[in-house]
Amino acid sequence: MPAGTEKIIEVKNLTKRFGDFVAVDGISFEVKKGEIFAFLGPNGAGKSTTIKMLTTLLRPTSGSVSLDGHDPARDPSAARRAFGIVFQDPSLDDELTAWENMEFHGVLYGVPKKLRRGRIEQLLKFVELWDRRDSLVKEFSGGMKRRLEIARGLLHHPKVIFLDEPTLGLDPQTRNGMWNYLRELNRTEGITVFFTTHYMEEADRAAERIAVIDHGKIVASGSAAELKARTKKESLEDAFLELTGKTIRDEDASAMDHLRNRAKMWRRGGR
Repeated sequence: MPAGTEKIIEVKNLTKRFGDFVAVDGISFEVKKGEIFAFLGPNGAGKSTTIKMLTTLLRPTSGSVSLDGHDPARDPSAARRAFGIVFQDPSLDDELTAWENMEFHGVLYGVPKKLRRGRIEQLLKFVELWDRRDSLVKEFSGGMKRRLEIARGLLHHPKVIFLDEPTLGLDPQTRNGMWNYLRELNRTEGITVFFTTHYMEEADRAAERIAVIDHGKIVASGSAAELKARTKKESLEDAFLELTGKTIRDEDASAMDHLRNRAKMWRRGGR
């Protein structure tokens, strides 16, 4: 759906340090309610660290975040109710069925039983997994697991869904189908979509606005057309390389280890 003027995410001068390493360096941006927003950057640019601060996994060193009017660092419970998240790494319980994974999530978020059961059925039908609701997740393909994760993330009616590399490793047909689901949710429910991706064509086709982050700083933002015009390039990929350079980089190991540990705690319901 067309984005409105109301801000649902507002970030001001956000900084995160790991010892002497500055992962995110004073960035500011906003996301409008109902917008499909892409966050792009090369490895080690700070995009994963930023998402972790937005989703309560990390406390900022300085700066502020407002997510649907809540500060994720000061009131993580309220912030978590406002968003759903699909992690880059699978986070489903393979030993449970699709239904049980959904049920557990609903209980964790305090969704009333009657509403929960109806919502589970609605979402599993939406992602075309209703017929497999009693199958163990370990029997699912990568694409089926991704669809289930999206359904699970939407169970508690979040206003924002965060997707960290949601189609990584999926075949083109499955990627295309997943984006059809997300666009339909955006259109029918007005959910704000915030995603990272390495697939430039996804950002080009799906995102209304894109923020490019490099070395912990936002170096450009705007629509794909605006970024291409600014760099005088014909493709978003060429524009991205013009803005960030062509040198291959690795994620900072100490920062990523810390994030993985925090992610495990979040999934267990801790802080």
